[in-house]
Amino acid sequence: MSDKTYEIGLKPVELENANEEQKQILERAKKANGMIPNMYKNMVNLPGLQDTYDLGYKHFREQSGFTPAEQEVVFLTLSIDNDCGYCTAAHSFIADNMSKTPEEVTNAIRDGKEIPDAKMKALSEFTKIMNESRGNPTPEQAKRFLDAGYEEIHILGIILAQSVKTISNYSNHIFHTEIDDAFAGRKLEKA
Repeated sequence: MSDKTYEIGLKPVELENANEEQKQILERAKKANGMIPNMYKNMVNLPGLQDTYDLGYKHFREQSGFTPAEQEVVFLTLSIDNDCGYCTAAHSFIADNMSKTPEEVTNAIRDGKEIPDAKMKALSEFTKIMNESRGNPTPEQAKRFLDAGYEEIHILGIILAQSVKTISNYSNHIFHTEIDDAFAGRKLEKA
């Protein structure tokens, strides 16, 4: 993150200084993650932001139609495309340890190299197209994605992921969120 970008003055909310609404959200995060990620401590300054993120994230995981590995391809592609170092590290960690995304796929996305799996490559490329075109792919671009084995409902899943990543990526930008120790091993070092 550039130190030439605005950093919001709001401080992370800790359990001991949280109001009741914030405390419920943070306790839910701790129960789900075994920790309270720094990103959550920041976003919960506006509880509705954190609640909206949580709900969208849950729906993407449950309803997108993508496998867990494909979900990480979408989230990681968006995080890289949106230049969010925090989410890049977090989703790389999740890809490696929970979603079982092949490491060569994760590393290719992280390094901007060709993805060795054709279907995952098509998914990452179309996710990036959706993000960069603001949801306006050409018919040819959509056809390539659909020809790779995806369905139109998956396009809606990508839109849901874009919504979730806009909340988390932009919040991390404005807070200059510090990467949690748990994800630090997958911090993307820029050349």
